[in-house]
Formats: sequence, C-alpha cells, structure tokens
Amino acid sequence: MSTNILQINFKLNVSAQEYERAVTPLADLFNGVTGLQWKIWLLNPAESEAGGIYLFDDTASVDAFLAGPLVAQVKQAPFLRDLSVKRFDVMPTVTAITKGPVGARVPA
Repeated sequence: MSTNILQINFKLNVSAQEYERAVTPLADLFNGVTGLQWKIWLLNPAESEAGGIYLFDDTASVDAFLAGPLVAQVKQAPFLRDLSVKRFDVMPTVTAITKGPVGARVPA
C-alpha cells in the first residue's frame, strides 16, 4: 500500500476572510473521509488563491474522495474558480529523512 498526496488549488472569487468563514463549517466533514490521514488548508491572500494538501492511505481512497460529495460541493462553490487537482505518490524513504509527516521510517 502506497500513501498518496492530493493537491487541490484554486483562485478565490471572495476575500480571504470570506473564504475562511465559508469553509470553517465544512472542516469537520473531512474527518469522515475514508482513507484521509490529514488535510492542510492553504491560503495565499496576496494572490487570491487557496487550496489544500491531503494525505491518503492509498489510490482507492483518493479515487473515492474525488468522486464523492465533498469534491462535488467544492467544484460548485461560488467562492472559487480555476480548480486544479494533482495527485502524487509519496516517496517514503526520502520523505522520512526530511521528517515529512507521512509515517515512513528511515531504513537502518
């Protein structure tokens, strides 16, 4: 089983403060996503850009999330445009060396 990173970015149609108010009530919904270990919320007010970095247990969990109701809701949200979705496999050995928070161990 290989952990997967999902990177979602988008441009904001609202201020950073309005965006934060809109998504704060949604944050707990991510705790119920199967296979999601964690999500980091991203915000760049100077560029009117936001997004998230997600760590999933496996590819199947990413597939299910992308096909699920939370992503459908995000895609239709009036506060964003220019949605970008990128998927990556985690390189566990070198990530562990640089202390990435993905549960990998450095080989002895």
